[in-house]
Formats: sequence, C-alpha cells, structure tokens
Amino acid sequence: MQTILGANGQIGQELAINLNRTFTTELRLVSRRPQKIHATDETLSADLLDPQQTLRAVEGSEIVYLTAGLPMNTQLWVEQWPVIMRNVIAACETLKTKLVYFDNTYMYPQTSASQTEDIPFQPNGAKGKVRAEIVTALQQAMDRGKVEAVICRAPEFYGPGKTQSITNTTVIDNLRAGKKAKVFLRDDTLRSLIYTPDASRAMALLGNTPSAYNQTWHLPCDDNRLTYRQFIELAAQCFQVDPKYTVIKRWQLQLAGLFNKTARDAAELLPRYEVDNIFISDKFKSHFPDFGVTSFRDGLMTINSEPFIK
Repeated sequence: MQTILGANGQIGQELAINLNRTFTTELRLVSRRPQKIHATDETLSADLLDPQQTLRAVEGSEIVYLTAGLPMNTQLWVEQWPVIMRNVIAACETLKTKLVYFDNTYMYPQTSASQTEDIPFQPNGAKGKVRAEIVTALQQAMDRGKVEAVICRAPEFYGPGKTQSITNTTVIDNLRAGKKAKVFLRDDTLRSLIYTPDASRAMALLGNTPSAYNQTWHLPCDDNRLTYRQFIELAAQCFQVDPKYTVIKRWQLQLAGLFNKTARDAAELLPRYEVDNIFISDKFKSHFPDFGVTSFRDGLMTINSEPFIK
C-alpha cells in the first residue's frame, strides 16, 4: 500500500495516476474530502492537524507521499505547517513507513545564484521561514534515523488541469481567455518552471527507488529557460492568440496589497522575479538519464488541448 496525503491537489492526482500506471494499484488517497481516481483506490478522510487521524491515514502503508497544500495565507502557514509535519513524521516513525515529501523553494535565496540541493537556506518572509523550519525538522529526523525519507523539491509550477501557480493564473489563464498576461516586475529575467506531470512522475520514481532515500532531490525541469517575454510569445503561438502582456510594477503590487490579502501574502516572493531564477536538477537527470523532461512547447500544447473554463 502506498498513500498520498493531500490527494486532491494537482500534484496528488497526477502522482496517483503515475503510481497506479507504473508501480502499484494499491493506493490510499487521503484528504478532507478524498475522491477516487481509479476503481481500486482506497479513500480516507483525515485532518493532518490531528495526530490520531494522521496515524490512521498512514497505518498499513509502505510509502507515504506528503503533497498537501495550504492556501496562500501566511498566518495559516505559520500555524499549521509545523503541526502537519510533526504529525506526519511521528506517524511514519511509529509505523516504520517511508516518507516522500513534496517541497518548494520558498526558503532559498531570492537571488540569481544557481540553486542546487546544497544551497544554504535564506528565507525572505514568514512563509519561507516556516518552509525552512519544517524541512529542517524532517532532515533532522532523517539524520537521527527516526524516519527514512526523500525530499523532492520543485520550483514554480505550470501545467494542465487545476494547477495553481502564479504562471498559470497570471499568464496561461489570461492568454487562453483572450486577455493580457500579467508579469511581475520584469519580463527579461530567466525563469525555472516545472511541468506538474513531470514533477509527479519524478516523485513517484524517487519514492520507488530505494537508493534515493535520505537525500534531497531537485525535480527535473526544462533547462531551456525562458524569460517571461519568451514564455508568453511561445504560449501565444501554442494558443493561437496575440502575445499581449503588461508588466506590473512593484508600487502597483504594493498598492494592491493594501486592499487584497492574497496580494499582500504573496509579497515576500517578489524579489525572485527581479533576477534570473536558475534551478538546477542535474543530480536527478544524471541518476535517471532515461527520464524524459517535457519541453515548454509540448507542455503548453498539452494545456491548450484541454477545454478552457473561463
């Protein structure tokens, strides 16, 4: 049995599809309101803030994948993420279950420095600090032999389905709706973006590779990095629309933050859009040379093949 904690999100759903296709049909999908993807899936409703419910969710599992997400709300992140991680580590330690954790890069320096698995943390803001806190807690549990785990880290997403990311919301969805794309701060800095099906497929592979455990892995993305200007031009070609966009200045975002809590909560991520974002996934690619990374063009064409709901 392999279990996905946070199975309703895009990463969790794609992970379930990949696990079922390649590794096992014995899957347990856990969330507050889980839904089956395959007829053989087991579903379990659980609140990961509750240690007993978390223990019940993990029980009987050989491998557990933590893909849960929280809304872009700083207070929720600070209050709930440490509790979730503590409960999941405790359950996996008690039940001797392997853990695969899906992580992001919020704790990384928001500079143009190349990001490898050993880059020192330098969080900018409360969300980055709490992500550094919880992954450090997991790393310490791994170092002490309390849990056998894999840390899978990804840069910003783009992808099909209900993928939630700044790029999907401000660029892809707007272009497909015939609107101007929106770009934060600059359109000429290189972006590292990961295609969500690739992220889930890579995580399934790492979770089922015994030698991958007790390590951090950067998940694979297209090394042909584009600026947002180039990404928008390519997306417009794929969607057969005009490559229209506007660059949102810092003062405009700060003004929006006065009236919009979501904009205010996202403010700590702004520095990353002023500089090149160079996320390096060479470690994964050298260990798994046959893994095919989806090109930006192929990813965007797949997105365009799906019905768009305005």
